[in-house]
Amino acid sequence: MEVRSFPPMLRYGRARTPVLHFYFMATRVNRDSRSYIGQLFIIGFDGTEMSARLRSLLTRIQPAGVILFARNITTAQQTYKLLRDCRACVSIPIFTCVDMEGGRVDRFRNVTGPSPSAAAVFGSNDHKLFRKHGKIIGESCRALGFNVDFAPVVDLALKASRAVMSSRAVSPDPQQVIVYAREFLAGLRSAGVIGAAKHFPGLGEANLDTHHELPRVKKSFSGLWSQDLIPYRTMRRELPMVLVGHANYPAVTPDGTPASLSKKWISQVLRQKIGYRGLVVSDDLEMGGVLKAGPIEQAAIQHIRAGGDLCLICHEEEGILRSYEALIHEAERDRKFTQRVKESAARVLAFKKKSVQLKRAAPPPKPAKIEKLCRALWEFGEQVRIEAIKQQNFDGQDQA
Repeated sequence: MEVRSFPPMLRYGRARTPVLHFYFMATRVNRDSRSYIGQLFIIGFDGTEMSARLRSLLTRIQPAGVILFARNITTAQQTYKLLRDCRACVSIPIFTCVDMEGGRVDRFRNVTGPSPSAAAVFGSNDHKLFRKHGKIIGESCRALGFNVDFAPVVDLALKASRAVMSSRAVSPDPQQVIVYAREFLAGLRSAGVIGAAKHFPGLGEANLDTHHELPRVKKSFSGLWSQDLIPYRTMRRELPMVLVGHANYPAVTPDGTPASLSKKWISQVLRQKIGYRGLVVSDDLEMGGVLKAGPIEQAAIQHIRAGGDLCLICHEEEGILRSYEALIHEAERDRKFTQRVKESAARVLAFKKKSVQLKRAAPPPKPAKIEKLCRALWEFGEQVRIEAIKQQNFDGQDQA
């Protein structure tokens, strides 16, 4: 069992405030800023093994975490080693992240087999299966070396977004979304994995794919508050992380600003009005939806300035470096932005300090362990399929 501890300068004092706070208080923000601005980034990359170029990038930036996609994952053992090598490059324990929802968003398909979608599991109407979905995905994540899963989706399954969200969204009823999300998160937690709700403030009415376009959700704030935002309002104390989406809501930001870059949405609505105290993560800043608003380095600055904590940049090294240097330059230039950076870096470090998921990695996955996971996942998929058929038959009889 691998145990990672924080370096001495990050240990906590009696008030449980990071000693790094005093390090932040230095009046000159130059060379030292690089030591904590990296904690505002989760980064992705190409390749399935450590390279000299990737090692150099990680060592230079010292990011808060890394994220892998299907392009990085070939086998369980290879994935575990890649993440272990990433951790070795960073002095502070890192978030090892993946998007693993099941269905359309399934990064482990070629390793453990296909996982049912959230909508398919929800269709069983079995709360135990909702939790088991999170648990079996969490166990797969943990076995491969991941400690964060950017799931579940808590967007409402509304007609406007059906073609885009498909089986990723479970219900048009926010209360039913909460039931599924709570159980899924509990399942992840039981497996030692941190979850994240997405895509704040909600893509239920968005009819464009934020990977390519910036949707304009023409819905009143009162409508959003009473529908799309209910999962965040209700579970504000239960969500370790909230991932903010790249959609514009003219009723709140008529200037066209995406929620991911909006102080009104992040600081005023999510933090102040809802009272959320966990970590706020941007959706991938390489997406077309946010790049419509400006270059990636400006998006990174705006996300942090708006109150975000972590910039997610999932692929290109050039964009990562440009954003990293832009944050350093802005911190040197703008004292208010420096304070904003310090606040988020301290929040990230405090979160890491109390997260047992980051301090203990699972042992390397043995073939027998992966075979067991594959079998369990297949059996779970069959159970979901059978229960969904039973539920459909029951609903049909009820209507008759």
